[in-house]
Parts: sequence; structure tokens; C-alpha cells
Amino acid sequence: MNPRLALGITFLSIFSVLVACSSHKTKVFNVKKYGAVGNNKTENSKAFMKAWADSCKWRGKSSVFIPKGTYHLESIVLKGPCNGRKEFVIKGMLRSPNQPSSFFIGHWITFQNINNLRIHGGGTLDGQGASAWPYNKCKTGSCKPLPVSLRLDFVNDSEISDIKSLNSKNFHFNLFACNRVKIRRVTLSAPADSPNTDGIHVSSSGNINIDKTVISTGDDCVSIGPGNRDIHITNTFCGPGHGISVGSMGKSGTKEDVTSISVVNCTFRGTLNGVQIKTWPEPKAAGGYATNFTYDNILMENVDNPIFINQQYCPFNLCNPQGSSKIQISNIIFRNIWGTSTTKDAVKLKCSKSNPCHNIALENINLIGPGGVASSSCSNVHGRSRGRQKPPSCLS
Repeated sequence: MNPRLALGITFLSIFSVLVACSSHKTKVFNVKKYGAVGNNKTENSKAFMKAWADSCKWRGKSSVFIPKGTYHLESIVLKGPCNGRKEFVIKGMLRSPNQPSSFFIGHWITFQNINNLRIHGGGTLDGQGASAWPYNKCKTGSCKPLPVSLRLDFVNDSEISDIKSLNSKNFHFNLFACNRVKIRRVTLSAPADSPNTDGIHVSSSGNINIDKTVISTGDDCVSIGPGNRDIHITNTFCGPGHGISVGSMGKSGTKEDVTSISVVNCTFRGTLNGVQIKTWPEPKAAGGYATNFTYDNILMENVDNPIFINQQYCPFNLCNPQGSSKIQISNIIFRNIWGTSTTKDAVKLKCSKSNPCHNIALENINLIGPGGVASSSCSNVHGRSRGRQKPPSCLS
């Protein structure tokens, strides 16, 4: 080969490699370069939003970078669509407002209409919830919105990992109309008596995977609302809290469905409920179904209601508890669930008179109640049991 030609080919190859490498680099937008100050005093919302806007417009992979420090932050909405993959890298602590004038807005940090987003970094969201919990008046039936710490609306093919959320004023994380989102290795924490501090609430979403997560809070560790499909929770710890709940369903005048839920290899410690499905006994509701759920390999430690289907869910007497739910529950498997119940009735399957539960399975249950004694109760349930049954199964 001609030496000059060979040299030209070599240079062309090197240039191609350099171009390929540069196209995979991440453009970093450091919030400090936009005026953010992590001194636990300065309000930083404008700097964060400007950094996000520039990162979102960047054609290619880019990240908003929050260095170590404590950053006060008012409510912000970070919108897409964006050009390419985006990261929100939290190394420091983000601290929510603690003044009542900033409370009643329903969100703190929100991401909207974004694909290919990754939120990570090892940092912390501090919701300063103790300043707002006295304003929670949900027991009256009329709740003013308190901020959710982290909201994802219409976010797809994304991931939240390796961050912490402390003392949210309302839910820690809220996912609405999201698809193919992973939540991994996050820690969510609030006191056991903090109101409505659900760890992760999911609604109208699909293909959501929650894995290796620790949730200690004052309400549901994970709450799965209507309109969800393919929600999978694995290797997750819950406690204190109200357990992992599907529902509530059936209160509204629209049809409400939930399908394909799995809770596998999880631990519940000191929770009000373990795994729960709850529906309202509202005769005027449009109905719907909850179907194809699997609960498998679950440890219960001092849980009040380890296995609970409750189709007479009626909090604060806001409905007629004697009504009959229109939600059809079917194809539910409770398998390999063991541990201790703080109440004698360790398995409670309370289904609808007008829409009895169908194909409910209890397989290898070993739950011990107070004094070593436990029982199970069923109403309006069609199903089966097999393997070890402690307490004795109330199914045939």
C-alpha cells in the first residue's frame, strides 16, 4: 500500500474515533455557574431552572450537576421534551421551604414530559415536613394540597437511583402517566405518625420497577392507584408505614382498573398492613377490576394485618361502609408469606357482596399471631389453598 495512503487512512480512523468519543461525552451544567449557592440560606430556584433549560436544549447527553452543599429551593417544574438523554445529579442536599405561604401548591420538584431521564447522585431531598404536617386536614374530607417532594408526570424510559428523601410534606415520590421507569436503591424516610407521607405513589402508569428500596414512613410505603399495569416491587423493605397497597379504588364515577402487580422478596416490619388491596363500598361508582397480582416470598415482622383484602375501605366515615364495592378482584396469589402478626386475624379477605373475589390463592402461609395463635377470615371469596396453612385457611 502507498505509505501516504496508509497514513491518510490512519489519520481518518483516529479522527473517526475522536468524533465518536466526543459524541458520547456528557455536557455538564453545574448549578453553581448559574448562581446557585449551597450555604443553607440562599434561595436557588432560578439558578436550577436556568441550568435545566440549557441542559434540556443541549443536543446530546447532558446533566444538571448539584455539588455538595445545602440548597434552599422553592417549588420548581422542570419541563421537556428535551434533546437527548438527561441527568439530574444530586450530590448535595436540596431543602424545601418551611413557610406556610409556600405549602399549598401540590408539588416541590417536578419533571414533566421527558424521556430518558436519570435522577441520581447520592444526595438528599429534605422536605422539612414537620413544618407542614399540622396543616394536614384530610380527616375532614377536604384536603388542601401539600407538596409532593418529587413528581414525575409523563416521564418515560427513565430511572431514579441512589438518592434519599427525608420528611416529605406529602408523598415522597409521585409518578403519574409514566412508562418504563425504574426506582432503585433509594431511601425514603419520615416518622411513623407523619400524615400522608406515602413513599412512592403510582397512578395511570405502566412498567414501573421498584427494587432494593428502603421505605420508612407514616402512610403506605408504596401506593398503587387506579389505571396502573405491570408494577413490580422487589427486594424492598417497608416499615414503619401502612404497607404496600393497591387502591383505594371505586370512589370516583369513572371505571378504575389495575392489572399485573407483583411484590416479591420484600420485608415488612412494624407496619399497619402488609400487602393490601382496598376498594370503596360505593354503589354509585362505575366499577372496574383488580387482577393478576402475585405476592411471593415475603417476611412479615410484627405486622397488624399481614394479608388484607378490604372491599369495605371507608376512611373517616366518608361513605357507607355497608355498601357493596363494584370493583372485581380476581387472580390473586399470596405465596410463601411468613412471620408474625400483632393481631389474631392474620389473613383477612373481605370481598364485595355484589362482586365476590374470584380465583384467590393462599400457598404456603406461615403467620404466627399473639401467643402463637392466629386465624383467617373470608367473606364473599372463591379460591383455593395449598401447602402449609398457618393459620388454617378459610378457603377450600
